[in-house]
Amino acid sequence: MANDTPLIIRPLKAADEDQWCRLWHDYLVFYETSVPQEVYASSFARLLGDDPQDFNGLVAELDGKLVGLTHYLFHRHGWKIENTCYLQDLYADPDVRGKGIGRALIEGVYAAADAAGAPAVYWLTQDFNTQARKLYDRIAVQTPFIKYQRP
Repeated sequence: MANDTPLIIRPLKAADEDQWCRLWHDYLVFYETSVPQEVYASSFARLLGDDPQDFNGLVAELDGKLVGLTHYLFHRHGWKIENTCYLQDLYADPDVRGKGIGRALIEGVYAAADAAGAPAVYWLTQDFNTQARKLYDRIAVQTPFIKYQRP
């Protein structure tokens, strides 16, 4: 991070839309995918909405610029009474990688989960995401589950 400028992790807000779109686009490109423009609009609106079933968003801000994002969701779990937290998206701008942005965003989700009484937080990543997996191995436990989905 530049000089002693503090990193700010905060909830996403309406004024962030342009910067959020840029970051989410870059995140989708990293995962070799894309979505139609109407999905950007729908996802952003849901992130700002108050439906407890929708996703929540946190952003990382440095020097007034968004440099990272995360989206997470609380849902029921068949083996637990309390909700669990699914961290779906996590992205840090390549210019700031290795500077604690990803860790700070994950810790922000951990804090939100704790505040909501959801002790478990989980996420998925692709096997080739080796740099991020180094972080994940330090702050989480890899499970033996393998994901399947309908073709």
